[in-house]
Formats: sequence, C-alpha cells, structure tokens
Amino acid sequence: MSETYPRRRWGRRLFISFIVLLVLVAAALAVADRVAVSYAERTISDRVAQQVTDQKATSEKPDVTVEGFPFLTQVARGVYDEIKIQLADFTGPAGDGRTIKIKLLDIRANDVTAPLDTLRTGNGNITAGAVTGSGLIDYAQLAELIGQPGVKLAESDGKLVVSAPVTALGQTVDVSGTADLAVKGNVVQVRFSDVKAAGLPDNALVRGLINSYVEKLAFNLTVPALPLDLQVQKVEPQADGLKITAEASNVALNSAGL
Repeated sequence: MSETYPRRRWGRRLFISFIVLLVLVAAALAVADRVAVSYAERTISDRVAQQVTDQKATSEKPDVTVEGFPFLTQVARGVYDEIKIQLADFTGPAGDGRTIKIKLLDIRANDVTAPLDTLRTGNGNITAGAVTGSGLIDYAQLAELIGQPGVKLAESDGKLVVSAPVTALGQTVDVSGTADLAVKGNVVQVRFSDVKAAGLPDNALVRGLINSYVEKLAFNLTVPALPLDLQVQKVEPQADGLKITAEASNVALNSAGL
C-alpha cells in the first residue's frame, strides 16, 4: 500500500500537468490565430483604402473582418468563409463635378480561395467567387441632382415617388408621380411617369405643361467607381434613400488591389 499511494499521487500530478499543458497550447494557438487574422484584416484594409484613393474617392478607414474560426485552419486549406469590408462615409465622383456620398458601403467577398503556396510565394491567384456590395444614397442628394426647387422624393409601396410645386395657369399646385428606374452600367436612369396635378383641369394645355415639367425632373445618377470591380445590378427605394446593390464574380483579389 505504501508504494501504491505515491504512484497514484504521481499519476494524478502527471495527468494535471498534461491538462495544464493542453490548456497552455490551446491558449497559445488561440492567440496566434487572433494575431494572424488581425494582420490579415489590417493588410486588406490598407489595400482597399489604397484602391479607394486610386479611384479618386474617399472613405473612413475600411473596417475588415475575416469571418470563420479558426483562421489558421482556413489559411491551411486555402479557402475562406467570408471577408466583410465596410467603408463608412464613402464619397466618390459622379460626373459633371458632382459627388455622391454613401453613408456605409457594405462589401462581402465569398468563396475566397487563396492557396497557402500563393500566400507564401506571391505566385498564383487569390480569387473571390462572388463579391456583393450595397449602400444607400439618401433622397436629399437625389433631389439636388434634379435641381428643381421644392422637389421631394420618398418611398411608397416599394416605389420611388416625387412631389413638387409647379405653376400653371396662374396658380401653383403640387404635382406627384412615380419613378421608372433603369440600370445601365453604373448609371441609374430615373424617369418619372404617371405625374398628376391636383386641382388643375385635365386638358391638352395642362397635360403639355405637366409633361414639360416632368422632363426637367428626369436625371441620370452616376454611381462612383466601387472597389473590387463591383458593378451596379439593381436599385431599390427604401425609407431613407435609394439602395444600390452591386455585384462581381470571379474577382482576382491580388490583381484587384488586395
């Protein structure tokens, strides 16, 4: 019995030491994982910021998050779950000396493949199978683009509606109508139709005056060049502004600035 007890005690100590070692190793790996992901996020942020500058745009420092845990496992297999890039106060040129501001440009890169050998040597491609971006352009900016006094824009039942005062036949009345939106490249064409004037007679003269005013309301919205080859695909009226959704596929991140 005297020899058995010391052996048991020694065995317990060995087991406890082994558990402590495992905890220390796990902690070290966790720290190494966070250090590695932080470095990757800073690097991506710096390069996105440079691309924004190259496109003559501005924004706050890009906030980058490499999703998925552990990060080092993703590095080893060369496939990343998702990279989230958020650019606050993104402002870019919209043609004719004008600028467009997007309060938050939210970009997601999915199906990112970056072979470990490519990361180590710099040779090869780092590719995102799909990149999406979205942002909101508020109605105050859109009203400025129209350039007509008193114009107000809003969303109603999923449509963009306009209202504005117009003078016809010696009196000022409010006209209202809905917008037809079409996307061509990075240009959003906004044309208003079904415009009505309350309180005016429905005759050829009045309709001619209203149609002439409606033509002045039409405008083209040139969306600034977006990072990662993003191209505008659709626009949707929201409560606070016009939501822009852009997409790109098979983007070579290393050649596109990342």
